[in-house]
Amino acid sequence: MGDGDSSARGEDEVDFCTLGMFIIDDIEFEGSRPPVYGIIGGAGSFAVVGARMVAGKEHGKAVSWILDVGSDFPEDMMNIIQSWGTGCIIREDKERLTTRAWNGYGANEKRDFKYLTPKLRLEPSMLSHSQLFSKTFHMVCSSERCVNIVQEILHKRKSLQEHAPSLSASNPIFVWEPVPDRCTPEDQEKFLAACQMVDLVSPNELELGMMFGRPGWNAADEEDRELVRKILQSGIGLDRQGCLVIRAGKDGSYSYSKGRKGLWLPAYYQPQLGESSKVIDPTGAGNSFLGALVQGMISEGRQSHTLLDTTLTTSSHWDEIKTTWGNDGQVPKAMICATVAAGFVVEQIGVPSVSKAANGRETWNGTEFIERLRIYTQRLCKTLEQSSQSHDWLID
Repeated sequence: MGDGDSSARGEDEVDFCTLGMFIIDDIEFEGSRPPVYGIIGGAGSFAVVGARMVAGKEHGKAVSWILDVGSDFPEDMMNIIQSWGTGCIIREDKERLTTRAWNGYGANEKRDFKYLTPKLRLEPSMLSHSQLFSKTFHMVCSSERCVNIVQEILHKRKSLQEHAPSLSASNPIFVWEPVPDRCTPEDQEKFLAACQMVDLVSPNELELGMMFGRPGWNAADEEDRELVRKILQSGIGLDRQGCLVIRAGKDGSYSYSKGRKGLWLPAYYQPQLGESSKVIDPTGAGNSFLGALVQGMISEGRQSHTLLDTTLTTSSHWDEIKTTWGNDGQVPKAMICATVAAGFVVEQIGVPSVSKAANGRETWNGTEFIERLRIYTQRLCKTLEQSSQSHDWLID
């Protein structure tokens, strides 16, 4: 039904699948800024937008998700979702309301959140066979639920492989966002255990600090850097070589992996360059960042990565970064894609709009994703070349 029902396309490969929900959002801001009601929201929706930007129109149907539609679902909202051209399974239930939620923003982009209607949580049992064999999975949940989701998906894949050996035997990439209200010292051990089940774990800087009883996290603080070392020592991923990705809003993002120097990337819009006025609303930017990040992890050889490979070779420091992170710079390149995708999301309240330019190419908010990718990467390379070493990206 609707936007590319994957159940009817069972043989298609899926690049990305989210277990995040679709939510109709109300947003209220501190101060005199007017509220906004009834817009597209939810971690799943924004993660899909991020993955879809990186995938491009050609691979759009490989970005898969489940959309639960209640009796009150607005028709204009459906038109927007269908314009994305994703592999979306639409489930309609006239006996319930669509999941709705309230978001309240205070100082320093601190967000409060509550559901206004009953939520309908997505479970691995709801995924189609093609979704179950996605190359990547995105989750937003508690530590316990993270462990259960990963175990169930891997178990189902193994069971299906026994009856159909032609199905992919390689493990997918799991990216996990811990839910903010479970980022507490009491949940710390559960958090560390869940980290060992996923390839990428990504709290924002406030959530990471809260997990260890601190007001936030700062890369310049030695005690905060010790928290990173503790997480890496405990291990991320089944091979203990996964990544901790800390989303830090206007300060960009930080990635850490055991045995490697950390990686810092500035945000697409940088306050020091006088670009703060272009940031309208951060809602969903972190989710889109991670959707784009994990899609970028499996996009080698496609247009986005071809451009990155060409542009990054202009930096004499890129080889050092690539050597440090290995796998032909897979993580740094995916982080660049993620940063650019998040830059589109903050430009308006709600999701960015996709359309076709006069030349037939796809644009988001009137600009091609690939063009912004080029601009941002060229700016990074220029910064690197103006320094004597790659410390602008690689950090201790």
